[in-house]
Amino acid sequence: MKVVPEAVWASSAAELADLHAHCFPQPWSEAEFASLLNLPGCSAWVCREAGRFVALALFRRAVDEAEVLTLATHPDCRRSGHADNILTTGEKALLDQGVGRVFLEVSTANPGALSLYSRAGYDELARRPAYYRDGSDALVLEKWLRKDGQTAP
Repeated sequence: MKVVPEAVWASSAAELADLHAHCFPQPWSEAEFASLLNLPGCSAWVCREAGRFVALALFRRAVDEAEVLTLATHPDCRRSGHADNILTTGEKALLDQGVGRVFLEVSTANPGALSLYSRAGYDELARRPAYYRDGSDALVLEKWLRKDGQTAP
């Protein structure tokens, strides 16, 4: 059964931070999630299993462009389709808000994420050498949500 992603707000910051801590060596805090989700244009989507957050995606929109700030799936739930599902849901919501292009940064040392973004249609725009604390490069990726270049839904 496919889990339907749901939108969450700053009131879910503690649960978002808890999931993020299971996924990254330098996780974001509850205060950081709350601060971001209180900004205009920021939105978060989650997937739940048995009542707990197992995947999250955080987006920030500015006029007709947006970026994926973070996307994470709990290690016990990876390869389940949650990341594809939540990314697609977030992109559709952004398109409905007039966003034409989405950007993100991903570590070259993260083959799972690189595969996900490639499958989702993201293309390399630039590389930032030694961007991450582990010394890995960051790839700046972009995806046009509207192939005709128009931003209206």
